[in-house]
Amino acid sequence: MIEKYKHPILFYCLATIIPWTFWFVAGFISHITPYSNQYLVIASVTAFSGLLGPVGVSYCLIRKDSELRTDAYRRFFNFKSVKSIYILIACSLMPASILLAQAISLLFGYSSSQFVITGHFTFTSGIFPVWFMLIIAPILEELGWRTYGTDCLRNRMNLFKTSLLFGVFWGIWHMPLATIRDYYQSNIVETSWIYGVNFLVSIIPFVLLMNWLYYKTGRNIIIVTVFHITAGFFNEIFSTHPDSKIIQTILLLVLTTIIVLNNRSFFFQKELICIESSMDK
Repeated sequence: MIEKYKHPILFYCLATIIPWTFWFVAGFISHITPYSNQYLVIASVTAFSGLLGPVGVSYCLIRKDSELRTDAYRRFFNFKSVKSIYILIACSLMPASILLAQAISLLFGYSSSQFVITGHFTFTSGIFPVWFMLIIAPILEELGWRTYGTDCLRNRMNLFKTSLLFGVFWGIWHMPLATIRDYYQSNIVETSWIYGVNFLVSIIPFVLLMNWLYYKTGRNIIIVTVFHITAGFFNEIFSTHPDSKIIQTILLLVLTTIIVLNNRSFFFQKELICIESSMDK
């Protein structure tokens, strides 16, 4: 079925141009002085509209093909063949990684207050509550990336190359968000360049882990969406020092390296049949 996902250039061009257009416009509006409530509403709605780009492109590429529609629908409900270990990993890996990173940071003199659930977030999202964006943004993204974007790359290359290429793309895809006042990426850039670099580097192991889960669970879309949501949500609810997030990136890089080395054929063999056979193991 993956061979039917055959328009990567069209998908990624449109999935970039559409969000970037909205986000650069939102960034411009958000810096208009004085920044009134009217501009806040316009910038917020414009920025949110950009999130709809990838899923909209996926919908347009899938809707006319009955086989693709059936395949996409099936991947929301294929839980019978999913091993419970992958569900556990999707729900707990990212919370565990940030807690472990914070614990390690204590050895370097950082405060134990990082473990406090603050009740507030490190960024704003305009008129939309941050908790809402931490949930809806991953859902909308994965509806685009997993219904079409990942498989159209995997159709042409092995999983390791697919993940690296998508990781680089995804980092670049996020960059215009740094132009929007008080958004997460904007605050990172303003805090320190090293935290911006860490955000980009952290995407690589994150994508490798997501794609590992995605194909190990029979291309289950909900599993990776949950994984994505927990990553953003649990990195925000604690009073985490930014340096602890660097430690988290290192931990994820180590874990990803171990997984890749122990699943060489899964990541490096190009044949599409290898995907299906690997999921059955």
